[in-house]
Amino acid sequence: MFFLLTELPKDMGVQMQVDLTDGRIGRSIILFSLPMIVGNLLQQLYNIADTLIVGRTIGAAALSAVGSAYALMVLLTSVLLGLCMGSGVVFAQLYGRKEHDRMKTSIVNAFVFIMLVSAVITAAAFLLLDHLIVWLHIPKEAAPFTKEYLFIIFFGIFFVCIYNFFSSVLLSIGNTVTPLVFLAVSAVLNIILDVVFILKFGMGIAGAAWATVTAQGVSAVLITVYFFSKAGDLCPKRCHMYYSRELLGMIINNSILTAIQQSIMNLGILMVQGLVNSFGFLTSAAFAAVVKIDAFAYMPAQDFGNAFTTYIAQNYGAGKPDRIKQGLRSAVFISIGFCAAASVIVVAFARQLMLIFIKPQETEIIAVGVQYLHIVGCFYAGIGILFLLYGLYRGLGRSGVSIWLTVISLGSRVVLAYALSSVPVIGLLGIWWAVPIGWALADMFGLLYFACRKKRLLLEE
Repeated sequence: MFFLLTELPKDMGVQMQVDLTDGRIGRSIILFSLPMIVGNLLQQLYNIADTLIVGRTIGAAALSAVGSAYALMVLLTSVLLGLCMGSGVVFAQLYGRKEHDRMKTSIVNAFVFIMLVSAVITAAAFLLLDHLIVWLHIPKEAAPFTKEYLFIIFFGIFFVCIYNFFSSVLLSIGNTVTPLVFLAVSAVLNIILDVVFILKFGMGIAGAAWATVTAQGVSAVLITVYFFSKAGDLCPKRCHMYYSRELLGMIINNSILTAIQQSIMNLGILMVQGLVNSFGFLTSAAFAAVVKIDAFAYMPAQDFGNAFTTYIAQNYGAGKPDRIKQGLRSAVFISIGFCAAASVIVVAFARQLMLIFIKPQETEIIAVGVQYLHIVGCFYAGIGILFLLYGLYRGLGRSGVSIWLTVISLGSRVVLAYALSSVPVIGLLGIWWAVPIGWALADMFGLLYFACRKKRLLLEE
């Protein structure tokens, strides 16, 4: 792979840039988002490989541990991902305005800021490991597995941060192909190492963790080498390496709000995970499987929403409000199409999907998972629209609205899940039904807010 890097043209990074301020709207967004969709589907293989091999070879308790660990890691890394995504909005807006020198200075300021935050989060994760396991209500059968898995996985936080930072820089200027290439390499490596470490060397759940961390490290190294050797005039020079209070302020304003939004989202999910764990490790194991199925099912809509962020940011920076409005209409129809197809597949093949992760004799676990998929799987269009609204408001530099959308979506989900599940005749069904209800409430708020504030949001008055 490093040989391939040396053979790439020096200006390849520039050649892969996509200007989303011109051309056919629907086609441009779809083509821009496709590599992101494929890339993040591959990224899910990190955890899918762990879940499948662990569930099939080590057992239900280990599967429950991986599911709980995944929820916690998503929460911890959501802060860093939010910082990278928010910084990417600033990069894209400056790119849309053709202010390339300021963009390079913003890259330097953002990198230093985000790396410092990454160091703090990693240190805190190791120090609070035992407390986190207690807080998550990990079933006693799964607790030792969870601690062992997390202690290793925490070493990968820095790699996740590095990869996503440089990915956000490339995405901001329309390069979605390069992050996909390196993610594909690491995803394949993750699967190979899972098989080698767990099946050949008998390393158990530690093998799954080391496979993931190693793969994350490879993707981080590859994208870093590419950026500094092949990104052409995108790389900052010495003259760009200075502290800019104005640019850092823009970065912090956008990235902190996006990080808060991501953290609230995943904190809510983690609270639901704790509630699910309280029903026992069989239910926890089922939830670990359906979370992976969910992630695959609505991942295209999520990445389409992330691509929409760049589209909105570039056109907002270029001062093209009509193109923003046209893009929103096109994106809604496209996203609903993605989600409708996902709903049909998940509902029709719910049991077969569960059997990918769970042994056929684990009938109780399969039944719980099928029940979840038959309810939540019908309403993926709700989260598809929500992802678009996140992208819209982030791209407009109004990440605060995204926070409100997240509070409404996850807040109502958590409240309803705890309230309804406490009713004996409802039980687990209450947790499942809380999901689409939360999506619907957030969608209504986001669409009404845009309809009422459209002119002000697009600076038309």
